[in-house]
Amino acid sequence: MKAIQIVLGLSVLLAQAGCGSEHEKEEHGERFLATSPLRTDTLVSRDYVCQIHSVQHIEMRALERGYLDGIYVDEGQRVQEGQMMFQIRPILYQAEVHRAEAEVEFAAIEYKNTKALADSNVVSPNELALAGARLSKAKAELAMAQAHLGFTEVRAPFDGIVGRFHVRKGSLLDEGELLTELSDNSSMWVYFNVPESEYLAYQRNSEAEQGKKVRLKMANGEEFETPGEITAIESDFNNTTGNIAFRATFSNPHALLRHGETGNILMDTPLKDVLVIPQKATFEVLDHRYVFVIGDDSVVRSRPITIAQELQHLFVISEGLEDNERILLEGLRKVKDKEHIEFHMVPADSVVTHLSLYAE
Repeated sequence: MKAIQIVLGLSVLLAQAGCGSEHEKEEHGERFLATSPLRTDTLVSRDYVCQIHSVQHIEMRALERGYLDGIYVDEGQRVQEGQMMFQIRPILYQAEVHRAEAEVEFAAIEYKNTKALADSNVVSPNELALAGARLSKAKAELAMAQAHLGFTEVRAPFDGIVGRFHVRKGSLLDEGELLTELSDNSSMWVYFNVPESEYLAYQRNSEAEQGKKVRLKMANGEEFETPGEITAIESDFNNTTGNIAFRATFSNPHALLRHGETGNILMDTPLKDVLVIPQKATFEVLDHRYVFVIGDDSVVRSRPITIAQELQHLFVISEGLEDNERILLEGLRKVKDKEHIEFHMVPADSVVTHLSLYAE
């Protein structure tokens, strides 16, 4: 009986060993996907935090002291150039204009009479000159009074959108007191800071008439409908941050952008004749990136690489790989260094075109 049990036990062990060896063969016989680096031209998109400003954004202030007699616009309203916005009570200034007009009329009569006497040699030419000076002075005072009266009307200096009111009807205003703001949002100036190295790259590209167009990602994550163009660069670098300010101009036909908004500028830089590989074909060890290179003997060997740029799903490689070398695309966690594998090559251009199909 014991002999039978021993024989059965050995049979079970042999069967398990046979199954294990078959499983190992199946696992060892797994075919992995491999590809090659791709030599191509591409774009790298850099992201910069930005501030959005109206092309014209000004403070509307009272030019004369007095009571605010009327407000003829509303907050957020669009106004046309020359449109009346505020009226300061003009009674005192109208009285000054009437007085100045009377002074002009009196001086004009005096000058006329003096001229008649001077023509008859009754008075000297100096008397006529003094009368003429008094008339000129009266006219100047009239022009000054009319100007002060005109300052009681606060009109829009350009087409724009009215901001928040800082005063209300009936308020006693001092000269220079803030009434509201006015913004011309037909075009927007977007400011962002660029590091020195990227500034130098931009200058090289701009000399070749490339890279001047930029895109704007708004606070909700959506891209603004129209691209912008870099129109100005500040004269000096900030010694503290090592950055320099750029200004991009965006057309804003539907007034979606407003003064004071924030967002991100996306600036594309062209890269010529660079070597790219899928990010998923790499692995990281102690802050260094590696790939598995497949030799002619079908043995995988880990190799460090240097990454020049990071794109979406791709790395631009500056050192560590050649164009015609084969790298492991999938199953990096299933293989070991210097292990012999079975693999199937996938063309590099196909991998890059259909990266979503190979995403893990």
